[in-house]
Amino acid sequence: MFNIKTYNAISPFGLERLTSENYQVGEQVNDPDAIMLRSFKLHDVPVSSSVKAIGRAGAGVNNIPVDKMSERGIVVFNAPGANANAVKELVVAGMLIACRNLIKAWQYTTELNGSDEEVAKSVEEGKKKFAGFELPGKTLGVIGLGAIGAQVANVADTLGMNVIGFDPTITVQNAWQLSSNVTQMDSADELFRQADFVTFHVPLIDATRNLLNTESLAIIKDGAVILNFARDGIVDDSAVLAAIDAGKISAYVCDFPSNELKGNDKVITLPHLGASTSEAEDNCAIMIADQLKDFLSNGNIRNSVNFPNIKLARQGEYRLFISNTNQPDMLAKISHQLGNAGVNIVHLANESRNDLACTLIDIESKPDQATLDKISDITGVLSVRLI
Repeated sequence: MFNIKTYNAISPFGLERLTSENYQVGEQVNDPDAIMLRSFKLHDVPVSSSVKAIGRAGAGVNNIPVDKMSERGIVVFNAPGANANAVKELVVAGMLIACRNLIKAWQYTTELNGSDEEVAKSVEEGKKKFAGFELPGKTLGVIGLGAIGAQVANVADTLGMNVIGFDPTITVQNAWQLSSNVTQMDSADELFRQADFVTFHVPLIDATRNLLNTESLAIIKDGAVILNFARDGIVDDSAVLAAIDAGKISAYVCDFPSNELKGNDKVITLPHLGASTSEAEDNCAIMIADQLKDFLSNGNIRNSVNFPNIKLARQGEYRLFISNTNQPDMLAKISHQLGNAGVNIVHLANESRNDLACTLIDIESKPDQATLDKISDITGVLSVRLI
């Protein structure tokens, strides 16, 4: 029986994957083996020593102290791509809102007075103020070609847009999903110079903070539309407002309202609607539930933000999951302790990611607690779990 603590309302479609015979799930669960959450700020609460994994039913993990969890050997999962369609649709909506002046046009009609004949006359007289342009033939620049960025690029291609993208860390898997019509740029600056629309789909890290700033706005194509449905902080709002005042940028559409952005008629802010669909919430919950199940039951890791992906078909009577810092001779030290205990290794897998690594070891017999303690005491070992 595994205990899973929830900190937000999780879609029942995800929770039903965690059957009551094997899982106790809920907000009041004590000594949890894992945590499931959405936007709850885990920075503000202590994480029990019993926790082995954390599952974020969404893409961003800014609400989780990932570095601290890594130091404890706790695997942090997210659900990349589960909300991709929801965000993709909102980006398309954002482009249409901007290029067709839909918000201003709607506001204009809400203020019309008089008889139907008078309203109709005002409509005909006023509509020319809201004339826009169409998407086909325009160039969309996509910064970040992961699960979401690739879908945005592909749908823009089907709408008849020229699509260019930049992502220095694109994976082979995401590259396969990308339309062959998408042209990859060598730099963000090259993209900025060519794009009529620029949309961002990258995580907020040191390298992406204020990715669009005063310097990049200086080279951006005149009249460009900026869209940010990724993370607050990727775009320097003050710099964009200055570019709007200078006539450089025609519109800014984002999911992150602020007092600074309010009141500018060329800025359209939405209340963080990117993944706010029932389908996205269901998909995220299902993905996280399945990943936590596989990790707790088998030690397999898929879609972790701190540890490498690892998978091993079960071959032994017992299995060890070991997380550690990525350093030489670790496998030899672990196998040495198992050998001293007379425990035979049937099969193993070892993967590393930056400063962290993990190992799955299938063994023929159950090691005693003293052996597990000796492995735990190896310098660099973060966690040891017998499955």
